[in-house]
Amino acid sequence: MYGLNLQKFLWEYGEKVPGYDVTVVNEREARAAAGILATLGMIVIFVGIGYNHIIVARVYLAFLFIDFTARILTPKYSPSLLLGKFIVQNQTPEYVGGLQKRFAWSLGWLISLPMLDWFVLHWDITFYKVMICVLCLTLMILESAFSICVGCMIYKAIIDKNPKHCPGGVCEIKKKEPIQRFNPLQKTIAIVTTIGLILGIYLFLAKTESKTFFGEFLHEAVLTKAQLKKEKDEEYQKELAKEFGEDDDF
Repeated sequence: MYGLNLQKFLWEYGEKVPGYDVTVVNEREARAAAGILATLGMIVIFVGIGYNHIIVARVYLAFLFIDFTARILTPKYSPSLLLGKFIVQNQTPEYVGGLQKRFAWSLGWLISLPMLDWFVLHWDITFYKVMICVLCLTLMILESAFSICVGCMIYKAIIDKNPKHCPGGVCEIKKKEPIQRFNPLQKTIAIVTTIGLILGIYLFLAKTESKTFFGEFLHEAVLTKAQLKKEKDEEYQKELAKEFGEDDDF
């Protein structure tokens, strides 16, 4: 009896729906839940940076850990999935294979586990730990905005055969439709836009004066050692000039 339950737990994640030979989850609910978590995460970052309140980050990350724990056990009782279910309850379900979604959410749980220790049980913030949080936020944005499930891709890469019913139908697509293809002008616009965004972010982080601890982290991360040394030398020269200028006034 216990062996049967264990087998069901491992291989029948989600719901049985007529017409599908594997258990599935509703991708619309999953994307809505990812959007909710991503939005809350961005609010937490803005509040933390703008108001220097760490309590909101601690509450959010504790909730994130609890939510992912519930997800890998069963999608029926995950708080964020239930909120997503409520929001999209009048939309036609989009069913995807449950096992790959569980694998993806298990990766989310593994990411949230050390954050529970770093920021909830203790508060030990470093640049690289913050980048782990940004990685988690990025994965949620990819899922909610673009229906790109990175964990599902990893799942597909490590198993022997292609999973069924992947988000966006990426496992089943063999040939792109005409509307999915790029003409030369579209490619040029997309490439220029991407380069512009990357260059703009770099110039902002590299040239703008940092006003927060996290901003200083990002500023130093994008500069080379030579650039940082040059910047510090210039600041030192400015301080000397200011000091001697004040002395001349006397």
